[in-house]
Amino acid sequence: MSAPPKDPPPVVARRGPYLIEDLAPGDYLWCSCGRSQRQPFCDGAHAGTGYQPIRFTVTPRSGTLWLCGCKHARSAPHCDGRHNRLPR
Repeated sequence: MSAPPKDPPPVVARRGPYLIEDLAPGDYLWCSCGRSQRQPFCDGAHAGTGYQPIRFTVTPRSGTLWLCGCKHARSAPHCDGRHNRLPR
């Protein structure tokens, strides 16, 4: 999976990951623009921004997920710690 586009930069929804546990198996859409009111999941708020959600699949073996909240992870939708390097 690829990181979201960087120009213009996404809205930082949270300066840390979203801990997701016990998510039912299936396909989900991760918000890459930071505008969704259902973080970290997409609610369609990206319309007209040039951003698209990133689809990811949860299986019974996925376990605990750490989904990116800053929207800058290169391993999107998974957190890679990049929020620690964002300017304040």
